[in-house]
Amino acid sequence: MTDSPSGMKKGLANYGDADFSLFLRKAFIKAMGYSDSALDRPIVGITNTYSGYNACHRNVPDLIEAIKRGVMLAGGLPIEFPIVSMHESFSHPTSMFLRNLMAMDAEEMIRAQPMDSVVLIGGCDKTVPALLMGAASVDLPAILEVTGPMMTGSYRGEKLGACTDCRRFWAMHRAGEVSEAETEEISGKLAPGAGTCMVMGTASTMALVSEALGMMLPGGAAIPAVAADRLRHAEATGARAVAIAAEKLRPSEIMTEAAFANALRVLQAIGGSTNGLIHLTAIAGRLGISLDFATFNRIGAETPVLVDLKPSGQHYMEDLEKAGGLAPVLREIEDLLDTGCRTVSGKTLREDIADAPAPWPQDVVRTMADPIHQGGGIRILGGNLAPKGAVIKQAAATPALLKHAGRAVVFDSLQDLAERIDSPDLDVGPDDVLVLRNAGPKGAPGMPEAGYIPIPKKLAATGVKDMVRISDARMSGTAFGTIVLHISPEAAIGGPLALVENGDQISLDVAAGRIELLVRESTLAERRARWRAPEVPGSDRGYLKLYLDQVLQAEDGCDFDFLKKYPGGQKID
Repeated sequence: MTDSPSGMKKGLANYGDADFSLFLRKAFIKAMGYSDSALDRPIVGITNTYSGYNACHRNVPDLIEAIKRGVMLAGGLPIEFPIVSMHESFSHPTSMFLRNLMAMDAEEMIRAQPMDSVVLIGGCDKTVPALLMGAASVDLPAILEVTGPMMTGSYRGEKLGACTDCRRFWAMHRAGEVSEAETEEISGKLAPGAGTCMVMGTASTMALVSEALGMMLPGGAAIPAVAADRLRHAEATGARAVAIAAEKLRPSEIMTEAAFANALRVLQAIGGSTNGLIHLTAIAGRLGISLDFATFNRIGAETPVLVDLKPSGQHYMEDLEKAGGLAPVLREIEDLLDTGCRTVSGKTLREDIADAPAPWPQDVVRTMADPIHQGGGIRILGGNLAPKGAVIKQAAATPALLKHAGRAVVFDSLQDLAERIDSPDLDVGPDDVLVLRNAGPKGAPGMPEAGYIPIPKKLAATGVKDMVRISDARMSGTAFGTIVLHISPEAAIGGPLALVENGDQISLDVAAGRIELLVRESTLAERRARWRAPEVPGSDRGYLKLYLDQVLQAEDGCDFDFLKKYPGGQKID
């Protein structure tokens, strides 16, 4: 049995003559200035996700230089290549709409170009899952490096972090407590430099769970973007990329079912973003692995929130790094993890934990006996309003509202919400349940982070800080409140959420894991007969058509149907 092609011989263009293909390839790569000696080395591809629109990735050029240094010191040839870059605030209609496009781009460019391994550089919310989805599908040796969190900002002596404090100040502005001039001043302080949001948003969540999953070298998740340690970690990542090419260590050998269970447990322990569940489900789906909701709730019941970080706590990512990063979390829950899982370091998780620096006194990562929140940060709900599931970040909710019944106040779309939420004529009270629909994967489209429905201005002005809010949308991990998300099936495909009317009673019981629409089935049947699917303009062509034809629901990670690996190669209805 011969070895598979490597280096420049991998994935030759088809001209009907392999030797000519290699000759032509070498002729053109030499135009880049490479010598024959360089081209004989193992090739490490590096995804260049820099963009002038993406502050989270501002340090990518510096990371690439450090990774290249590590690759060359280890005897490899680094070659960077561009792929899609997206930032949450600069992606219309939403970055989630483009996540699968980036995953396809990563998959196809890794497959199309000669490389023996690849370094994936991600950071902003959807970039890390997109890269891991693509890498899982190709199954070429791969290793992740993240851009790292921002340092905190400061406003009149108060420490600030994007984007939890973005939302807090905006809520204060809506309530008349902060002027428009002050918001302009604050906007220059919230994101003071390169890197991802420095709270436990989706970017921080995905960095931490990816390290727990085994796809990043230990210690990399929490290093600030501007720190010298970030560059040293990148250099080590480049060197390790050469080694995994020689070892042929593939993502499928690292991202196993047991590794995903570890990642889900860490997701609970860190008080991570609800988006983390969607993304882990999508990555697992590329490998034919299903994540079970009942198992996730059991993991949550066993795993308290230990990380005292906004929005569930008080600290920021730079404080977690000073406390030791992910290592103290892993140590605290080690008995609950499968530590025999192999990681991209080449060692087991048990060995990685043992190799981490010895612990020191700190107040960011709590003990199991003294958690931030007991019972898991995230809980999946069922009930007749969410037959295929919904999710709530209970660690960031108002405890008194976790069991609540109230009258529905319904918004049919994002436009409807924008037009009526601040109307003085809106019929709404503090005990009502705000309902947003047609904001799911197909309905918006792109399942935007609109689930953080603002408190109606007339209630905010009276001091109301939280209400029960439900939708088929998502919510940023930086947000907080008693908010039920990812209701599935979504309204746009005729899920029960589409049948809710103003004045209906809705019951939420998080402890029981239920969200219920208290309306007779006969009444719902009549409404169902009248329901018509909303139209999406422009859905007859291009990527939007592909997206609407193929996107799955939240419980399947919102991946495209044709990209998910079904067990046995067959779709499961």
